[in-house]
Amino acid sequence: MSFSLYDIANAGVRANSELLQTTSKNIANVNTEGYVRERTEFTTMIDNQVGRGETYRLLNEFAQKQLNRDTSNKAFFDQFVTEASRVDSLFSEESNSLSTSINSFFNNVQESLNQPSSTVARSLVMTDAQNLIDQMDRLSSIVVDQKAVVNEQLEIFSDEANNLIQSISELNTKIASVHGTDRESVSSGLYNERDKAIRDLSELIDIETLDGNNGEKQVYLGSGQALVMQSGTFNLFSFSGDPDPNFKELKLDVNGGKAVPLEVDVSKLKGKIGGLLAFRDDILVPAQNQLGQMGLALADAFNQQNSLGMDANGEIGGDIFAIPTVDAFGYQANTGTSTMTATVEPGLGSELPASDFVVTYTSASTVEIQPIDNKGEPLGSPATANIVGGVIDSSTITPAGSDSFGLQLNVSGAANTGDQFMVKLNSQAATTLELATERPEDLALASPIRTATDINNTSDASISAGTVSDIDNSTGITVGPPPSLANGDITLVKTANANEYQITDGNGTSTFTITPPAENILAQAGAPYDTYGFDFNIEGSPATGDTFTVEFNTGGFDDNRNGLLLADLQNGELVRQNVEASSTADNHKTFNQAYSGIVTDIGVVTSQAQTNGAAFTALADQSEAWYESLSGVNLDEEAANLLRFQQSYAASAQVLSTARTIFDTLLSAAR
Repeated sequence: MSFSLYDIANAGVRANSELLQTTSKNIANVNTEGYVRERTEFTTMIDNQVGRGETYRLLNEFAQKQLNRDTSNKAFFDQFVTEASRVDSLFSEESNSLSTSINSFFNNVQESLNQPSSTVARSLVMTDAQNLIDQMDRLSSIVVDQKAVVNEQLEIFSDEANNLIQSISELNTKIASVHGTDRESVSSGLYNERDKAIRDLSELIDIETLDGNNGEKQVYLGSGQALVMQSGTFNLFSFSGDPDPNFKELKLDVNGGKAVPLEVDVSKLKGKIGGLLAFRDDILVPAQNQLGQMGLALADAFNQQNSLGMDANGEIGGDIFAIPTVDAFGYQANTGTSTMTATVEPGLGSELPASDFVVTYTSASTVEIQPIDNKGEPLGSPATANIVGGVIDSSTITPAGSDSFGLQLNVSGAANTGDQFMVKLNSQAATTLELATERPEDLALASPIRTATDINNTSDASISAGTVSDIDNSTGITVGPPPSLANGDITLVKTANANEYQITDGNGTSTFTITPPAENILAQAGAPYDTYGFDFNIEGSPATGDTFTVEFNTGGFDDNRNGLLLADLQNGELVRQNVEASSTADNHKTFNQAYSGIVTDIGVVTSQAQTNGAAFTALADQSEAWYESLSGVNLDEEAANLLRFQQSYAASAQVLSTARTIFDTLLSAAR
């Protein structure tokens, strides 16, 4: 009996000792991140022996996978909101508002109209033009700085992810070596460490796990690409820019970099890395493209209108803004030696969409121009253009009249079919726009022509002030210096015949009949007058012999007619909204509307991210609570277990003491 009692007590002491060790281990690791609480269980006592104890981790793998998914989503929005909120506050700050600078610039243009000959008034316009450029540069610099920060963080996070991927692979190897052996129960730390690495990796990217052989865990991106595979193999992240080295793209290096890297679908990527990429693609890229687009549209429109006027020196106006020319980025796969630069085709700044472009050589002398969105996906239909004299502009677009997107491309060198270039005119121009002149006199407020109604006319009919539409291709205006009407003054006389007029200038005298209303007289007169680059209307009903004249506006420094058109650009819808225009929708906005759209878009995207972030934070908290309810250490429960196992241990020890006393008594009786 004493031997049986002794065996029972000894087994009880051993079993309760293991239970106490497990409980003590749980208590000691209550603050250890990633620790999964353990439980030791024993089989029913047989032949006076407690069955072999088994210690295992309390883990619900479904709860664990759900927690990893929710952690990825929460980290995605946390990172996105953190970055986006900073840009949102900067763009919405009144002191940073581009609208304020635009309004101030055009207000001073309006003020100059009151005193067109005043150098002071003109100087204020030029000062505000520089302030406008500086403000645009400040806003664009904010975006550029944020892009640099994103690139730095992406490098850091990708290094962290790669370290975790390698760590998981190494832990898989260690776990496989103990799986199914007696050492498995004492190797729970390996499993905890691996689960912790997987959880940490889920904060950086969206992942899914599958059970492999020998206790291994295979890890995949949410989009399906393998990260950690069986037998210790794995793929690592890399960031590189092709064709733009400053625009990093996420890839997977396969087979130690010996195979072609796999493209990663960043739209499905979560975690901190996904949040950074989404912030860059959804906020930074559109914001900088739209800023550049606004600057180019404004500069081109102002230059074009200024070139149709006469400045304070009596000369034909020139450019006020220097529109930049940027280098296109050639793809690494190009086999030719061609290079490419891009700028705005003069007069077509309003046709430039806020996008980047991929230009593909379809032959040595033809290209396809495809706008792309912020994620590199095609927008609308591509344009096909011919290369004429190393230049690609609207005149080479085929078929004629197709959308040219306002681009002018200059190419040099030999290209092979399939060679591609990426044009980032908008984003590069946002920080490189400058003034072409700082001279107030170069502001062309006057019109180069003036009209007059003869004082001896017998009717009340009059001639309009006239409008200048084209000087570069004009056959009626000589730029000079000095500028003048190429064919001298124009005289228009009403004949006795209905709707018939006689026109006289250096080209001789011609008679023609107009179609009422009497608008665009030179266009109705036909060649050579229809290419003069300016025109006028006759208002009222002229009498026979009534005479009207057009002459160059020599000495017209107090004239502000072109200045009125310059000021009216503020209200012009000159900023293109979409690549694909609807026939029923307005596809252009004013400068202020366009900037308000940028601020609104950033605010809306940030607000949506904050709302989604709050939702996923709540889900992550629920998943954490669900996971911790089973796998987390509960000190109250462990304290109760500790007390219970201590009492059980003490009882077993007391039984052991009793068995020893009985055994000693029996020995004494035998003597």
